[in-house]
Amino acid sequence: MKLRYSTTSPFVRKVHVAALELGLADRIELVKTNTADPASGLNRDNPLNKVPALALEDGSTLYDSRVICEYLDAQGKGGLFPPAGPARWTALRRQALADGMMDAAVLRMMETRRAENERSAAWDARQKLKVTQGLAALEEDHLGPQLDIGTLSIAIVLDYIDFRFKADDWRAAHPKLAAWHKTFTTRASLQKTLPHD
Repeated sequence: MKLRYSTTSPFVRKVHVAALELGLADRIELVKTNTADPASGLNRDNPLNKVPALALEDGSTLYDSRVICEYLDAQGKGGLFPPAGPARWTALRRQALADGMMDAAVLRMMETRRAENERSAAWDARQKLKVTQGLAALEEDHLGPQLDIGTLSIAIVLDYIDFRFKADDWRAAHPKLAAWHKTFTTRASLQKTLPHD
């Protein structure tokens, strides 16, 4: 399998961590891809020109981190997606919240790269509010040590906020979440895949 990736995308990182946790990383070739480069051929693997995109051995492709992670879970030893029931719905709800926060944080980061006279303070504030509200919800959640697609996604979005928005001190207002993050992110898969430029 071939995974189109960038070193900064939290969505790619989610797939990479899932592959490591499921024992599949050695079956995946990483193909660094610049999503802004039309010559990269990314559109053949994902018509949206987004990473991650996973090319399978049969020539087909999968895209969107949620789809790829579920595919890898089915190919590997499983466990990231609990069976139908309360634990599954909790894990999927947490993944949806974390993915929404990732979307908002990525949009905020992209806004900072626009020319200063083209930036929208109102747009940035709307995206930041989504992240802030997500952090507040996570502070009230009862996160535990279990690894599933929900907790994995939460750890990754918190690391992304640290990576892109160091000045936003989310820990001060969310001490329970901060304590959980400090313990959970000692996992080797998370330490090995920290985002970098």
